[in-house]
Amino acid sequence: MKIKSTNPISAMFGKSPFKAMQKHMRIVDECVAEVPGLFQALVDDDAALISQKDKIFEKEEAADELKNTLRHHLPKSIFMPVDRRDLLELLDMQDSIADTAQDIAGLLVERKMEVPEGMAKPLLELVNRCRDASSQALKIIEELDELVSVGFSGREAEQVEEMVAALSVIEGDTDAIGMELTRTLFAQEKTLSPVSVILWYQLIGWIGDLADYSEKVGNRLLLLIAR
Repeated sequence: MKIKSTNPISAMFGKSPFKAMQKHMRIVDECVAEVPGLFQALVDDDAALISQKDKIFEKEEAADELKNTLRHHLPKSIFMPVDRRDLLELLDMQDSIADTAQDIAGLLVERKMEVPEGMAKPLLELVNRCRDASSQALKIIEELDELVSVGFSGREAEQVEEMVAALSVIEGDTDAIGMELTRTLFAQEKTLSPVSVILWYQLIGWIGDLADYSEKVGNRLLLLIAR
């Protein structure tokens, strides 16, 4: 008689926890996918801002739920091809992307934010480029199970290294756009309230963090390849 597994990870994704890691990153990317719409609503002064915030919170909660399941049920076996601690660190980096998207959405809804003059275009450009970073991180994580099957070596590993290099270029673009935004904000500081200035600097930093954490996801996978 076949005995059913009581491990939720096994029940959902078979014996491999890597499928669950990939599922988590897909949810994270879905969360970030809602961020451009959030900022478009902000620029347009559209009531859709609230519904976009709700979508982001819903996706972040789904990512959290899967993260917690993974944390509690990752195999402790010494025969796992990847160290459990490494997988948990990678999971935390993935989850930080969704957490940041939630922080951004929460701030935009809690505070009445008005986009300073000249910032709308680069702001949307920055948000969309950070969205590209998350998408690229997802593409990299989608290779995780293949990497495991080939022992983190060979052509598959080389392809992932190339994908991580492309992700670094995207992250560099977000740095450049972010600097442009901060210069524009700095030039208008005297015409804005001190609280608005502080919040906008914080917001620009958080948007950039979406790309930073995405890049860290790729770099963490490079470390696994190097080992």
